[in-house]
Amino acid sequence: QVQLVESGGGSVQAGGSLRLSCAASGYNTVRYTCMGWFRQAPGKEREGVVTIDSSGNTNYAVSVRGRFSVSKDNAKNTLYLQMNSLKPEDAAMYYCALKEVLYCSGDSQFTYWGQGTQVTVSS
Repeated sequence: QVQLVESGGGSVQAGGSLRLSCAASGYNTVRYTCMGWFRQAPGKEREGVVTIDSSGNTNYAVSVRGRFSVSKDNAKNTLYLQMNSLKPEDAAMYYCALKEVLYCSGDSQFTYWGQGTQVTVSS
């Protein structure tokens, strides 16, 4: 059983930055899995923000490319999301998720989810 704990959310003005963290339990969890950041705004469906696989290959949603950057610290077993140039439409609950495969391609579902961290962006 993997546990994921997000942190780093908050309230910022448009144009500001935040860095989200997702700490994973277990040993080498972040290193050998596909992980992702997702978000869900009130009244909207959950959407994928970015995924990163065991080789560090990433796949960003078009809406965040050039503004958001995902990284992971294998030694700390932690996934990060650096969010710059935030827009009001980025406001949402952000979740990290994991599936126990090396690569993110394929139809397998994300099995483990964190509890989420709220991001608010004011105009």
